[in-house]
Amino acid sequence: MEDQLSELREIMKTNPHRNEVRPHHGTRIIAVTSGKGGVGKTNISVNMAIAYAALGKKVILIDGDLGMANVNVLLNVVPKYNLLQVMNGQKTMQEIILDTEFNIKFIAGANGFSKIANLGKEELEYFAKQFSSLENADVIIIDTGAGISNNVLSFVAASDEVYVVTTPEPTAITDAYGMIKIITTEIEGREINLQLLVNRVHSAEEGKRIADRIISIVGQFLNFKVNYVGFVYEDSAVQNSVIRQKPFIVVNPNSKSSMCIKHIVGRIEKTDAPQGEGVSNFLKKFLGFKERV
Repeated sequence: MEDQLSELREIMKTNPHRNEVRPHHGTRIIAVTSGKGGVGKTNISVNMAIAYAALGKKVILIDGDLGMANVNVLLNVVPKYNLLQVMNGQKTMQEIILDTEFNIKFIAGANGFSKIANLGKEELEYFAKQFSSLENADVIIIDTGAGISNNVLSFVAASDEVYVVTTPEPTAITDAYGMIKIITTEIEGREINLQLLVNRVHSAEEGKRIADRIISIVGQFLNFKVNYVGFVYEDSAVQNSVIRQKPFIVVNPNSKSSMCIKHIVGRIEKTDAPQGEGVSNFLKKFLGFKERV
């Protein structure tokens, strides 16, 4: 335990500008995805959103899982409406967006919705118009569904940054590579900013070793560059927070997992954050991808 805490203290020292916050230059849209379920993707999305809000950012968290939406469970909220009502033209985006006790706004996913590709032209145009109403946000985080589907690829193709979450398990590593392969082959003709996040590691060395292995294989066989954004420790605080239906960064802000999330978000936002392309560009890429599928 002491060795792990020492590692955390060291990584927190690596950012000499950690008290500086970059000015807002346009909404940044981040998709968090994974090759398989059960790797902690939704937990990462929720806690990252809260960490961004703690930096003074206006954050909207969208449950982009249109088949098995469950972000609301971690936030302990019961949404009355969700994205399905917007996609069907029954509600406006502002009518379904929820304030939460965690200083972020939340848009619920649409359980049971099969394919965005099934939306007609009028439905897509209405959805685009409604999505435009979110342009006042500094950061929009989209928790996509797990695995490979047109729904997932639609959000991935349009986002400024894509975080692929994996764990040290061999099946998770294989599926993460498969996800990256699909992304790089299916989303042609545009630059994808892929970031790899290794969850549930027992040491910093394990996280880097797993990341280096995936990055090396991707570079060798796909000729594509993936960046390593960081790791999150295996931590009992995470499971305890799920049971309590409150994010671990709120329940135990000084836990190992919370410190890792804060470090990842803080380092990216304060030193490496690219300028967000904004909601209009997201929609342009989103609708452009839909024309292909």
